[in-house]
Amino acid sequence: MNFDNSVSLYQVVRANESFDSAAKAAFDLLKEAQTNFPDWPRAYYLDIEGHQGEQSGFDAEFFEFQQEFWFQTIAHFVTAFDTPLVGGLINPNPQNNNIPDDLIVEGPKPKSAS
Repeated sequence: MNFDNSVSLYQVVRANESFDSAAKAAFDLLKEAQTNFPDWPRAYYLDIEGHQGEQSGFDAEFFEFQQEFWFQTIAHFVTAFDTPLVGGLINPNPQNNNIPDDLIVEGPKPKSAS
């Protein structure tokens, strides 16, 4: 909780964490913030340790975490966020406070046989 009636969320993804565990942790932080501080503006700060690779400095899993998962799943539920890949951004839309009960992370779809 901040002095301006906003909530700051901070997540550190460790080098040994998987995409799924990081996604669950991000979602759990959102749920906890909404439960404890309903509808307060949320700013989310993300740090990632390890997971270096060829895609803008990240391995494929955590490039996708920041590029796809973040914008499709997390960004809607915050007012602002800061990630290592994109830096700080303000959500141009109002923060969505209707956080779903559960997060379901689907793996890659199997390729169809030709």
